[in-house]
Amino acid sequence: MRSDSGEHTSKFRMILKARSRGITVSTEISAARSNASKSDPKQFNLALEIGLLMLLSLIWGSSFTWIKVAIDAIPPLTMTSARVAIAALLLILIARLRRLSLPRERGVWAALFLQGLLQSALPFSLISWGEKHISSGLAGVLNATPPMFVLLIAIVTGYRGQRITGQNVLGVGLGLVGVLVTLGFQSLQDMHTAAPLAQAAVLGASLCYAVAPIWGQRFAALPAIVTAAGAMSCAAFMMVPAALVFERPWTLTPTPEAVAAVIVLAVLCTATAMVIYFRLVRTLGSLGTASGSYLRAGFAVALGIIFLGEGFDWSALAGMLLIVLGVIVVTVPFRRLRRKG
Repeated sequence: MRSDSGEHTSKFRMILKARSRGITVSTEISAARSNASKSDPKQFNLALEIGLLMLLSLIWGSSFTWIKVAIDAIPPLTMTSARVAIAALLLILIARLRRLSLPRERGVWAALFLQGLLQSALPFSLISWGEKHISSGLAGVLNATPPMFVLLIAIVTGYRGQRITGQNVLGVGLGLVGVLVTLGFQSLQDMHTAAPLAQAAVLGASLCYAVAPIWGQRFAALPAIVTAAGAMSCAAFMMVPAALVFERPWTLTPTPEAVAAVIVLAVLCTATAMVIYFRLVRTLGSLGTASGSYLRAGFAVALGIIFLGEGFDWSALAGMLLIVLGVIVVTVPFRRLRRKG
């Protein structure tokens, strides 16, 4: 079968060789994307990319609801393994239909393995376990913090030489206060339960989601579907054995609703979402992609209230609003908008 991925893989290999230690982004990738957008505006339609970002936020926001529906009948590792395995098969099938094959180089697969861990295997498991003990809306809001983690990584590592402004610092501060308010009041009320640890697990997933798009930018030379299929295959390779060993899924008797929820998670919230996600990483970058987090949080809260009957007390709501406000302050270039106005 003829494949167009060989050329993309060789470009990927060149980018890996040109990369220095630490968290860096190849200037070759940035220059190529910039030149492409200048030479052919159709390749980068900002309105289309923003629309896809909103769609991705809705899809991922709904995932918290679907997890809550399934988690009482299907344990976290089994849910994650089924989710990534089904998604991997679908993505590989789509790649084959497009006459694209997966990479063969070990270096590429090593990078995809880490991508699968950061983007799928670890955060899916952490969120699924967390939702055994906290509401889906709260999980969605706590999971809105990746932009702040991205900025903190930039501050600590000097990633991309990003200039840190007072607005950035204010946004991070607001978000962190929001997390502390949410965790503080909730934890005092639920100290005798697993809720505080569950909240920390969801924040750990947020950290994974912050690092994943930074790492994922090195796959800009590969088609989005190839990157998604490869990373998801690696996630399945990790999670299926873990579920078989620790949760013995053959002994489970899940409800039809739980099975349906996992199928939706796999097909819509994972396979479809990953194709959109890797496209956005290539077009909007890591911080731009992470900025959809506050939209995702809003969808998660709304869907939890409408379909699951969830509610929040005033202290938790105040913390959530601070988190969302902090993410907006971090990601929206108000000074640039004022200049244009």
